[in-house]
Amino acid sequence: MSPATSDRQPLAAPATAPDPRAAAFFDLDNTVMQGAALFHFGRGLYKRKFFRKRELARFAWQQLWFRTVGSENAGHMADVRDNALSIVRGHRVSELMEIGEEIYDEYLVKRIWPGTRALAGAHLEAGERVWLVTAAPVDMAGIIARRLGFTGALGTVTESIDGVYTGRLVGEPLHGPAKAVAVRALAGAEGLDLTRCAAYSDSANDLPMLSLVGRPHAINPDGRLRAHAREHGWLLRDYRTGRKAVRVGVPAVAGAGAVAGGALVALANRRRRA
Repeated sequence: MSPATSDRQPLAAPATAPDPRAAAFFDLDNTVMQGAALFHFGRGLYKRKFFRKRELARFAWQQLWFRTVGSENAGHMADVRDNALSIVRGHRVSELMEIGEEIYDEYLVKRIWPGTRALAGAHLEAGERVWLVTAAPVDMAGIIARRLGFTGALGTVTESIDGVYTGRLVGEPLHGPAKAVAVRALAGAEGLDLTRCAAYSDSANDLPMLSLVGRPHAINPDGRLRAHAREHGWLLRDYRTGRKAVRVGVPAVAGAGAVAGGALVALANRRRRA
C-alpha cells in the first residue's frame, strides 16, 4: 500500500522570515517514508542479483517484524545492519550510488509520506535548512535527501577503501542517542540554535534527538512516543489510515516476489488529528 495521497490537517509551518540559525531534522523510516528504506534497497539489490533468495527472505521477515511490532529494537537493527554490510562488501561505491538512484525511483518515491514532505517543504520555503537523520547508510540517505530537496543527510557511515566497500562501519550506527550527538555536532558546525530548530520522528528511540530542539514533533508515532508527546504538549501528526498494525503472513509460495509481497502488506491504520 502506498502512503495517503493527501493530508487535510493544517501544516504547522515555521515562521515565514528566514532564520539562518534554524533548521529541521527528520528521521527517515516511517517518518519521511512508509516502512524501512534499507529493506527496499535490499529488494533492488536482489533484483540485480546481488544476493540469493534466502537473504531476501531474511530482509522480508525483518521488514514484516518492523511493521507488525511498530517499533525498533537494538538487536533487530544490528541484524539488519550486518545483513546489509555483508551484501555490499567488495562492491564499488560508485556502483551502489548509481543503483541507489534507480532504487529510489523504483521503490522509494511512491512511499514518501506527502504530509511529511509538505512539512519539510514549509521549512525550506521559510529559508531553513532541512536534514535527514537516519540509521540507514549515509550514502543511501544522501540520495534520498537530495531527491527530496533537503540540505543534506546524517547517517551510518560504511567504510570504503579505494572506492570499494569493506563491509565494516566507521564508528557506530546512527541510532538512538547517537542521533542526538550528531545533531548537536552539526548544530555547532553550522551555527544553529537548537532552541529554534525542529525535529520529527516516529520512534521513542529518537527522544534524545527530539528533546534537543525547541520544536519537537511526533509523526506516525509508536505508543511510547505518542504518550510522551501528549504528556509534554508536542505537536503530533499521524498520516496513516489507522493505528493498529495488521498481522500478516508471508505467503509460502515459490518466487522471491511472493516473499517480498508478503512483507509489503501495509499497516491498516486510521488517521488521527493531533
